[in-house]
Amino acid sequence: MRGVVLVAHGGPECLVWREDLPKPVPLAGEVLIRVAAAGVNNTDINTRVGWYSKGDNDADDASWTGGALGLPRIQGIDICGHIVAVGESVDPARIGERVLVEPCLTEAKGQMRDPAWFLGSECDGGFAEYCAVAARHAYAIDSLLTDTELASFPCSYSTAENMLTRTEVKAGDTVLITGASGGVGSAAIQLAKARGAKVIAVTSASKAQALRDLGAERTIDRIADYATELGVNSVDVVIDLVGGAKWPALLDVLRPKGRYAVSGAVGGPIVQLDLRTLYLKDLRFFGCTVLEPEVFGNLIKRIESGAIQPLVSAVFPLQDIATAQLAFAQKDYVGKIVLTVSQDAKRTE
Repeated sequence: MRGVVLVAHGGPECLVWREDLPKPVPLAGEVLIRVAAAGVNNTDINTRVGWYSKGDNDADDASWTGGALGLPRIQGIDICGHIVAVGESVDPARIGERVLVEPCLTEAKGQMRDPAWFLGSECDGGFAEYCAVAARHAYAIDSLLTDTELASFPCSYSTAENMLTRTEVKAGDTVLITGASGGVGSAAIQLAKARGAKVIAVTSASKAQALRDLGAERTIDRIADYATELGVNSVDVVIDLVGGAKWPALLDVLRPKGRYAVSGAVGGPIVQLDLRTLYLKDLRFFGCTVLEPEVFGNLIKRIESGAIQPLVSAVFPLQDIATAQLAFAQKDYVGKIVLTVSQDAKRTE
């Protein structure tokens, strides 16, 4: 089997292309997927460099669940592909299905997992020709979108959907989204609009029009003073993907009983919290990683109905993963970067 393996924590040189990887064999309850395409995400780079570690030794706690990452590891949390074999107790009629894989795994390697495992972190993911996952996490998808387009959805869109689900975003809410031009942010714009919410997107001036075209009713520059631009107590929900030094201002613009959700910290993970703001405004905070049970199924329905659209900014072959991750890190695009893995990454007629 051909694919890319992460052999150590560090730079792109730690990603090694191999053509002699063992092809997975599906266990009981699993399906074997021929991977057609896989998206590029922050988590790929964070895992590679050991960013999730809170200690001095990146190797000790560098996985999503806080343990050591098993190396070598096939990364890749976004998978679109086709079922080519099934394990015992899985209906053989599933062979041939085109599927999206839920990135948050409550079942993996024949066991229920608590805490959940994540593709490309606690177990091998989609940066190879084949991947075996529990059948319950492989969702059949009926869509005219290409495999590369569909591969832009699983991680980013389910993360956004989960944040909106946890914060109970509804019609009439005003939602402020930081990091709005990235994969999760652009997904959150579409998904919030699908709920009937008003979206304010934080972005750079060069990307503002693209986000308004996507559905944001207003954009503000990421270097602006949020309270001055929006007014204190002006938004119902904050969807935060950035963190960093401007974080306290996000609480200032939340209305009393407002809801704050976070699933990223690209601007910096350490922030200052005035507890008086939290309790005097009766705010609710949500840390969002593990998906609520209904989230991925609801996402599949939205894709199939056409309520949300893919935003693929660039496509690279898997062998060029280092170049793709460099383009990803430059952040001069809106949406997702996708890797083609096998030759069947094409439009399904």
